[in-house]
Amino acid sequence: MRNFSGKYKIVVTFLVLTSILTAILSVDRKAPTFVESSLGLLIAPVQTFNTGVFSWLKDKKKYFSSVKSLSVENDALKKELLDTRAELNRLNLIENENSQLEALLDIKNQYKDYSVVGAKVIGKDPGNWFSTFTIDKGTDSGLNRNMVVMTQDGLVGKITECGYNYSKVISIINDSDAVSSQTLRGDNIGYITGDLNENGMCKMQYSEDVSDILIGDTIVTSHLSNIFPEGITIGNVQKLTVDKKTGMHYAIISPSVDFRHLDYVLVINKNFEKTLVETTTTNQ
Repeated sequence: MRNFSGKYKIVVTFLVLTSILTAILSVDRKAPTFVESSLGLLIAPVQTFNTGVFSWLKDKKKYFSSVKSLSVENDALKKELLDTRAELNRLNLIENENSQLEALLDIKNQYKDYSVVGAKVIGKDPGNWFSTFTIDKGTDSGLNRNMVVMTQDGLVGKITECGYNYSKVISIINDSDAVSSQTLRGDNIGYITGDLNENGMCKMQYSEDVSDILIGDTIVTSHLSNIFPEGITIGNVQKLTVDKKTGMHYAIISPSVDFRHLDYVLVINKNFEKTLVETTTTNQ
């Protein structure tokens, strides 16, 4: 370190002296002396070297200043890009939300004879599918058990529990509930439940005597349902199968509702539940 410091002092001293000599030689004289001429020959290369060094240092200063400026500008552009992406994501979410709300408004118009309540999904059970979930409307909005829940795409399920400002919903892909159903083109009656073996799918059990159910058929709620009004779309037949153990015929149904993504639903604020009353005739 001492040697380096000493060398540095020598270089600086040399540069200072040459600069002084250069200044002296630069003074306007009528004719240089012999000594001045000799020194001029010695100093000229050094002067050229000094000029080059100072020019190089000046260029380096400009370079590093430019690099620093570019780095600051680059950081600013990165932040601007992140802000723009965040804004685009926010706008996409708003656009998607508006599309869903517009579609739900169309359903309201279809069921204008009923009071229809829009609700936001605020919770769900663990797992990828919305088998059971919670909405942000309850008895304060006039909701009650067994009221029908749907989206613009079709049937979702029914309310199973109501709190003051929330309700719990069981969907048609849950295997613990059944929905009376039929094909849209005929009266092929069956019952739909969720199918744990078919992720996000349903299965429709039907009589083997009525075997004209076809792949691609649209399945809707039937007039025999004691909870759901007739004609709400459930899904489409994907395949037909027979249970080897029981011999029962099943149609695997792909729901029209996307049960992976549910944000908003509509609840028909009317209880369609039918009460069966037995009548007996007495002989007098």
